[in-house]
Amino acid sequence: MKITLLAVGKTEDKYLIVGIDKYLNRLKHYINFNIVIIPDIKNTKNLTEPQQKTKEAEFIAKQINPTDVVVLLDEKGKKHSSVSFSEYLNKQMIGSVQNLVFIIGGPYGFDESIYKRSNTSLSLSDMTFSHQMVRLFFVEQLYRAFTILKNEPYHHA
Repeated sequence: MKITLLAVGKTEDKYLIVGIDKYLNRLKHYINFNIVIIPDIKNTKNLTEPQQKTKEAEFIAKQINPTDVVVLLDEKGKKHSSVSFSEYLNKQMIGSVQNLVFIIGGPYGFDESIYKRSNTSLSLSDMTFSHQMVRLFFVEQLYRAFTILKNEPYHHA
């Protein structure tokens, strides 16, 4: 299985980049994982929120294949514990999912077309985090999930 994280806009804070890189290096031992950055939309001052979401959706849609299983990282999504998230990943692997794509939307969330295309959604917390921090939290939780599946000591229940 291959896992991709699609994210709108680049990460600029060095401390987040260092943290994300730390977990990217660790994940190499478990799974084929990559992050795809969708560039920020230009001239957003001239766009309404729905127009911006529509433009972002066009770029997101270009990165998704028809057979991909798409999971939106969304505040209204299903909440998991670290253990249940690892079980979800394991179920996808056992179910022969080839490409699992997680998506972090832009500042206003997702266009309706992306909600319709998704297979499910996942919430990392009831709290709201910056889209930049969500990337770090997600890759850490992904790494944690694989250590749980391998019964390694990183996760202490």
